[in-house]
Amino acid sequence: MAKERQYVEAVGRRKTASARVRISSAKTSSMVVNDRAADEYFPLETMVKTAFAPLALLGVSYAVSVRVRGGGLKAQAEAVRHGISRAISELVPEQRKDLKIRGFLKRDPRAKERKKFGLKAARRSPQWSKR
Repeated sequence: MAKERQYVEAVGRRKTASARVRISSAKTSSMVVNDRAADEYFPLETMVKTAFAPLALLGVSYAVSVRVRGGGLKAQAEAVRHGISRAISELVPEQRKDLKIRGFLKRDPRAKERKKFGLKAARRSPQWSKR
């Protein structure tokens, strides 16, 4: 007999940030990011709201445990949001449509463009001089 899983795990990504998210059922929503509370880890309230957005949208409560690395804090918050959305859609497939409409299941492909040879930056060319 197979044992019932206590949690669902998913990976969320944004730019170079990668978040491994585990959700389990709980009476109230709580989030631990890299062994710290979410509001302690993310310095801005908007980042915490971004990370909690799928739970707020669906009105569900889960205990969320996250390991996140790479990127900046904003990209990490969006990677957490992506991971939570994937985990919820795996746990409760009926709620996938609501998350998909909001764009939470789409991995944002935008990343920094590489610098090209002969240019000062990715697209910025050297200043042109007439003489």
